[in-house]
Amino acid sequence: MRLQEKLVEMRQRDEIDDQLLLLEHPPVITLGRGGDPGNLLASGEALQSNGVRYYETTRGGDITYHGPGQVVGYPIVHLGEGHRDIRKYVTRLEEVLIQTVAEYGISANRIDGKRGIWVGSNKIAAIGVRIARWVTSHGWALNVSTNLDHFRLITPCGIQGMGVTSIEREVGRDVPAGEVRAILSAKFARIFERDLVPRSETIRLIKVLPYDGDRVLLLHRRPERGNNWQPVTGTIEDGESPIESARRELREETGQTREPESLDLTQSFMIESQFLRSQHPAPIIASEVTYAAGLDSRAPIRLDALEHDEYGWFTFAGAYERIRWTDDREALERLQQFGGRRAAGSEQERISPTRYPLLAARSSSS
Repeated sequence: MRLQEKLVEMRQRDEIDDQLLLLEHPPVITLGRGGDPGNLLASGEALQSNGVRYYETTRGGDITYHGPGQVVGYPIVHLGEGHRDIRKYVTRLEEVLIQTVAEYGISANRIDGKRGIWVGSNKIAAIGVRIARWVTSHGWALNVSTNLDHFRLITPCGIQGMGVTSIEREVGRDVPAGEVRAILSAKFARIFERDLVPRSETIRLIKVLPYDGDRVLLLHRRPERGNNWQPVTGTIEDGESPIESARRELREETGQTREPESLDLTQSFMIESQFLRSQHPAPIIASEVTYAAGLDSRAPIRLDALEHDEYGWFTFAGAYERIRWTDDREALERLQQFGGRRAAGSEQERISPTRYPLLAARSSSS
C-alpha cells in the first residue's frame, strides 16, 4: 500500500506514466473503507494458526482475502478528461478479468449490485478500488490456484450465501500464475488502450538468512549505514546469478563458506533514498531473492567492518523483535516453514510460523 501511495502521488504530479503492478501477497485479509468488521469470522488465534494477517486498508469494498496463487493487479492510472467515470472504470476492470478467464474456457459474468466477476454463484475475482484526484489505486485479485479454504475465515465481500472458486478448480488442472499474468496484461493493455512496456527492477538484491537449528544470525549495520539489524544482504553484481551473489555475500559478511538454499521467495519494494534518486530519477524498485544457509554458531563470524559493527545469534522470537522491515519478517517466516519441512522430511508437513505485530514497511534505504 505504501508503494501504491507513492506512485499515486507521483502520477498526480505527472512525474511518471500510468503503472500496472502485478504481484502475489503472503496470506492476508483486508477490510476496505466502510467495511463491516463483523465479516471477519476468525478469531485472532485462528488467524495466527492459519498464518494469515489482518489489516484495514484504504480501498473501497468490504472484506477480502489475498494470498499465494492469486494474480493481484494494482493499476495506477490517471483518468483524464472524458474518462472520469468510476463506474465505467470498474466495468472495464471486470471486462479484463472476464476475457482473461475466457482464455481457459471459463464463462464468467457480472452480477447486478455485486462487484467482481462470478462463475455461477462463486466469485473468481474480487475488485476494490480507490480514486484520488482522478488517479486510481488498488484493483483486483484473481484466484488462479488460491487456497480457497482461507476464504472460510471471512464472509467474502460481506455477501452471504455466495462461494468462491479459482481457475484451477474450474479447469481441473494446474495453471501457472505467470501464464495468467501474461494473458491478463495483454487484455488490460487492449481494453485500456495502453502500450504495455515491461519494466525491470532498478536494483537486484539477495538476502541470506544464516541459521543454526532454531537460532538465526543477524548483523547490525553501523549507525551511519542505517543502525538496524538485518540478515546478510547484498547487490547482485553484473554477470552474477542470484546464487553466486548469495555465496559471495555470505563469505564476505560472515567469513564462512556454505551453500545457500533457496527459500523460493522473491520480494519487491520501493527504496526512497536521496543518494540513489540522484542516480535513478524514476521510482527505485528493488527485487530481492531470498536464501537460507546453515552455519555453525560456534564458529567465528568475521564481519565486514565497513558495513557492520555487531552480530548476534537470536531465537526467532528475538529476531522478530529486532528486524525493522516487513520483507525481512516474511523471510523469517519462510525460514521457519523451511525448517519445519526439513525436520518432517516432507513438503506436506510444515511448522506454522509465529506471528508478530506489523513492523515498518521498507520505505527508506537500509
